[in-house]
Amino acid sequence: MITVTIPTLNAAATLPACLAALLPATVDGLVRQVIIADGGSSDETVVIAEEAGADIVSGQKGRGPQLAAGAGQARADWLLFLHADTVLQPGWEQAAETFMSRAGVKRAGYFRFKLDDREVGARLVEAGVALRCRVLRLPYGDQGLLIPRVFYQALGGFRPMPLMEDVDLVDRIKKEGTLTAIPAQAVTSAARYRTDGYFARVLKNARCIAAYKRGVPVERIVEMYR
Repeated sequence: MITVTIPTLNAAATLPACLAALLPATVDGLVRQVIIADGGSSDETVVIAEEAGADIVSGQKGRGPQLAAGAGQARADWLLFLHADTVLQPGWEQAAETFMSRAGVKRAGYFRFKLDDREVGARLVEAGVALRCRVLRLPYGDQGLLIPRVFYQALGGFRPMPLMEDVDLVDRIKKEGTLTAIPAQAVTSAARYRTDGYFARVLKNARCIAAYKRGVPVERIVEMYR
C-alpha cells in the first residue's frame, strides 16, 4: 500500500485537485495514508488538508526538509512523493499497482509529464521532458516518485536541500537501482511557465541543473532560480 507525501506552502489554489485525484485510490485501499508536509502556509492549505483527512506534518521550509519530514511519518510499504500542483490522471492507480507488483526492491517509478495548458509552448516542454527522461533518465519532482520505503531509507532519503532535492535523490536511485516510467500522466500547473514565459522558464531550469552538476552550492542555485 502507498503513503503519499505532498510538500506544501500556500498551496490552497491547487491542493484540492491534487487530493481529489487520490480519493478513488484512498477509497479502494491502495492509498492508506496522505501526509501534507507544510512549510508554514498562511492561506487555507492546512484547513483543506485536514478536511480531506490528511496527516499534517509541519517543519522547516523547503521541499527537501518537508519531504524528508513527511516520509519520516509514513506507515505504508510504498512511498509516493507528489507536488501540490500536480494532478494524477485516471488510470494511475492501475499503472502504479502493475509497477509495484513487479519483482525487486531497488527500483522507483515516475509518471509522464504534462502541463495544463493548450499552448504550443506546453507541448514543446512536454516533448523536451520526455526526451530528457528517455536519454538522461532524469525525471523531476513534478512527475511524482513512487518508491519502496525500504529502498528510500537505504538510500538515505531526501536530503535537507532547499532545491535540487529531486535530482539528488534520482541520482542515487540510478546508482543503486532502476528508474522506470509509469504509463500514466501527471498533469502539472503551467502557471510558472505562463508567468515567466516558456522559453525563459526552460532556460532557467536548464541553467540551474547545469550549475548543480558543476558543483555550484545549492544556496547560489536558489538565488538563480528565484
